[in-house]
Parts: sequence; structure tokens; C-alpha cells
Amino acid sequence: QVQLLESGGGLAQAGGSLRLSCAASGRTFSSYAMGWFRQAPGKEREFVACITRAGTVTYEESNQGRFTISRDNAKNTVYLHLNSLKPEDTAVYYCAAGTFAYVSQRAERYDYWGQGTQVTVSS
Repeated sequence: QVQLLESGGGLAQAGGSLRLSCAASGRTFSSYAMGWFRQAPGKEREFVACITRAGTVTYEESNQGRFTISRDNAKNTVYLHLNSLKPEDTAVYYCAAGTFAYVSQRAERYDYWGQGTQVTVSS
């Protein structure tokens, strides 16, 4: 069982930056692939980024170059750096963990989810 707790959300201006953190419980964090998803009001949850246990990363294409996912296995934490924020980035951002070895953009492959952290970007 893995419990995930996101933090770091808040209000930012367009063009600004935020760093989201996701702290995981348990001693097997390093064995999980970690992902970030987001859900805007009235929209479906969408993939943002994934990092495998080996450190391979992938991003939703439209976010490539603006967002950076990283992990610190010693701290059981995965990060999502959000740069050059746009109002359309406003959403609840969720952290997720899965046991697969390769990157995945599919929400159904992730076994554990956090409660989410709100990111609001003003224009």
C-alpha cells in the first residue's frame, strides 16, 4: 500500500512558476513509476508527466519544455516543476504511483492516487 500526499499548489500569475511535491509513504517508493495528472473543471482527467523507477520521463506533448518531473528516492518524493504557466494550466493536479516498468500515460495503469492539489493561474 502506498499513500500519496501532494503539496505546493496555489495561485500563480501567468508566466510564473510553481513546484508541486508528492510525498509517498512506504519503503518501496523507488520501485514505483510515478505520474502526474490534472483535471480542470468540467474536463476529464489528463496525463501530465511520468517518471519510471529507472528515471525515464515522458510528458504530454503540449507541456513539453514547460514542465519538468523529477524524483528523489531518498526523500520518497516526486516533483513537478511548472514553468511559464498559462491560465489553461488551472486544474487540480494529482500524483499517482504504478508498478509498471515503462512510461505510461494511461490513468488506469496507476494503482495509487493522491487527493490532489489545486493550481490556479491568473491572467
